[in-house]
Amino acid sequence: RQVAQKMRARMENGYWIHDCPVGYKYVTVKGKGKVLMFDEPHHMVIKEAFEGYASGRFRTQAEVKRFLEGFPDLPITRDKSGKIRQQQVTRLLTNPIYTGYICSERYDLNWLKSQHAPLISMETFDKVQERLAGKAKAPKRKNIGDHFALRGMVVCAGSNVPLRSSFTRGSKGGYYAYYLCQTKSCDHYGKSIRRDEIEGNVGDLIKELQPTKGLMTLATAMFCKAWDHKRTQAKDIITSAKRQIADTDKQIETILKRILDTTNETVIRTYEDKIAILEKQKARLAEKLHIQATPKADPREKLEPVLQFLANPHKLWEKGNVHMRRVILKLAFTDPITYHRFEGARTPEISLPFKALEGINALQNQNGAGGGTRTPTPCGTGT
Repeated sequence: RQVAQKMRARMENGYWIHDCPVGYKYVTVKGKGKVLMFDEPHHMVIKEAFEGYASGRFRTQAEVKRFLEGFPDLPITRDKSGKIRQQQVTRLLTNPIYTGYICSERYDLNWLKSQHAPLISMETFDKVQERLAGKAKAPKRKNIGDHFALRGMVVCAGSNVPLRSSFTRGSKGGYYAYYLCQTKSCDHYGKSIRRDEIEGNVGDLIKELQPTKGLMTLATAMFCKAWDHKRTQAKDIITSAKRQIADTDKQIETILKRILDTTNETVIRTYEDKIAILEKQKARLAEKLHIQATPKADPREKLEPVLQFLANPHKLWEKGNVHMRRVILKLAFTDPITYHRFEGARTPEISLPFKALEGINALQNQNGAGGGTRTPTPCGTGT
């Protein structure tokens, strides 16, 4: 009992006492005892696994598993063949310790702020939990490799089913890459399309997205103006978060008083569940407050990689590998591309950034017809 009380007290003070989670290591700190610290460089692998699954880069836990298996030095339990069990991945993705908060069913602790640094944000963790609770998707095919950028992203115009891909052996012994429709009811069933032909056609679609230099200058100025507006809103967000945290503390205090006044076990459990929900809500608000209070970088530093993509996505398409091309397709279009074997690729719905540039262009033309446009204000002028 004394050991359990001491262990609980240590966790209440923000110190993790159980097995060290992957990506962290125990370091003895004078006056604090053993404290979790980042285990470099393994912590970046775990961080990438969380963020990749949250963003959809890894569509299934199986893809996360294969990603982690690509790091043989990662200190995670494996079987004799070097494979990671699926349960290991699930336990990792559902462990709130990576958010910088402590939860323990054994000691009935919920969302206590820890002494160790968080590896991911609460927002990322929540996105991962939402995806885990959703409908599972089929794992990514291993044969995508470095050969077919459009697999799963282009559908046949006849069947509206994603085109399959394969290599065909030629009469002289060489191998040739093709896409084809394998829907038997489709008129294009079994008809091959050369990989270079279809990917070149899709590249032409991406080339059409390139805006003019003047349009990019105007978009940059509008971004900077929106950035300044967000900065002014940050103060209001901080004030609101502090007020909500204070209100949450009051609710927790009220429920604790009610627990002391009742002897009904069912009612007590209900109150305890409510406190757990409020503690998690408080943790989210605390993180929101921390993010808003963190000094922001120069907007031009944040904007530069975005502008490079928006200004010339076709250049990245031409120079990029298969995985980069797949990223470009996801960023440029909201829907799969429809491809007709004779007519070629049909323009799909473009993504919001390029839609916004189209809107700016239309507004610029309208203002130009009415007597000219205003000169864009550069970043950092505050106007």
